[in-house]
Amino acid sequence: MLILHHARIHTLDPLQPQAEAVAVENGRVMAVGSNAELLDAFGAHASLRHMEGAVLLPGLTDAHIHLENYARSLKYVDCETDTRAECLRRVAERARKTPPGEWIFGHGWNQNLWAEGYGSRQDLDAAAPNNPVYLTAKSLHASWANTAALRYAGISAATPDPEGGSLPREADGTPTGILLENAVLLLELKLPPPDETAVADMIRDAQTVLWRMGLTGVHDYDRRSSFVALQMLEERGELRLRVVKSIPLEDMPHAVQIGLRSGFGSDWLRIGSVKLFADGALGPRTAAMLQPYEGEPDYNGMLMLDAEEIYEVGVQAARSGISLAIHAIGDRANHEVLNAYEQLRAYESQNHLPALRHRLEHVQVLHPDDLPRLASLGVIASMQPVHATSDMFIADRHWGARAALSYAWNSVLRQGTALAFGSDAPVEVPNPFWGIAAAVTRRRANGDPSPEGWRPEQCISLDAALRAYTTGAAYAAGWENRAGMLRAGYFADLIALQTDPFTCDPMDLYRMSLIATMVAGDWVWEK
Repeated sequence: MLILHHARIHTLDPLQPQAEAVAVENGRVMAVGSNAELLDAFGAHASLRHMEGAVLLPGLTDAHIHLENYARSLKYVDCETDTRAECLRRVAERARKTPPGEWIFGHGWNQNLWAEGYGSRQDLDAAAPNNPVYLTAKSLHASWANTAALRYAGISAATPDPEGGSLPREADGTPTGILLENAVLLLELKLPPPDETAVADMIRDAQTVLWRMGLTGVHDYDRRSSFVALQMLEERGELRLRVVKSIPLEDMPHAVQIGLRSGFGSDWLRIGSVKLFADGALGPRTAAMLQPYEGEPDYNGMLMLDAEEIYEVGVQAARSGISLAIHAIGDRANHEVLNAYEQLRAYESQNHLPALRHRLEHVQVLHPDDLPRLASLGVIASMQPVHATSDMFIADRHWGARAALSYAWNSVLRQGTALAFGSDAPVEVPNPFWGIAAAVTRRRANGDPSPEGWRPEQCISLDAALRAYTTGAAYAAGWENRAGMLRAGYFADLIALQTDPFTCDPMDLYRMSLIATMVAGDWVWEK
């Protein structure tokens, strides 16, 4: 047994919110209480660590991350730049160090930040004349390829736009090198299959980065290779994050056929929800809207699935005990998903099926009439606070007055909706304290847009933001009886900080640093 004493503990347990000491044994919390209580009861037979007044919190969970993509991004060209020229300079620098013919990958570009807008294949040809280049956008809903990469994938003027995607073209019909939405699959599905051992090694290395930020769990929305890699890590005893793994829609028939259900697995790796996409994203203006984008009277974005199509998938999943997690950004996409969930709840009830923990991923803008429906339908709002601070200016530009209900955590919470927070990394940095800061202040780390924050009526309390990364994420995972708080019987997953987030200046949350991270009773990272 290990006793951590003389600490300032925020348990997030409503029955015992504050404590001074916690006892840990066999990967679980054994007791929480005062220094005197725990030292008197267990001190003679335990290892002791004086925490010197450090603040302890339950370990945090990122409820929406692309784990393999994030792990890969740590090794990719960083394309999140203020200018297109700087992005191209970084690609050229990588090309000078890369043997001819080898692929160059990058991530993070955002044409909304570039005065010149989207780049072209010719730009990348000039930066890397001897290598195929493939760069994913910050949103992960667009990509940018050079001529060699397009040729490798067989993409030419004769290639039709795929359903749910598009290839912007030059005057003669030749693709410009930008791929939008499902068009990215025309290239990505042609890439060499991933080496699953290499993926496992990358995820293992990324764990350390995530622990350093305070994360002890994630809900992963990547595909098969990520799942295989995670199983390999668990078999090797190297998986030290609690992972809830989604099922891609195209793999749902296989999951149903072999009888997988949401919640199946271990304390390290368990099955989550089937992931669907109802629309695109704000950045490339492919989010599906009820009314046109500002200044574009004939354009409403791209709807990938309507309510009936979602309901058909939902019935198959519900019969098999698999919940749904549906990506929806625009107000039309959210409306269609909620219509489908309303039908699905009725189906579950009529057929005496359990009311599964269905999720709405992102919920970036809602029509006012749809605001109360998440709570009434028991749908979890899985949201990413850092999206608001990244997107606030383009949300105002493209959605106008509708942005009043964009990233509307406070409005959603006041309806009684279950809320889980994440980052969508590598779309955003997965540091949960950046997300907490964004949720509490609606400001960027540099203070923009003002001391009041962007649409400050949607700010939430620190307690609510922390719960969205702890108890809320645990509820979404079906782990509410073993994770998300420091209580006897729960996972001994916790973090230690020198600064108390409940008393510091909210903007200091952006600079929060950890002393140590514990998972299953073991210190997995220490400063």
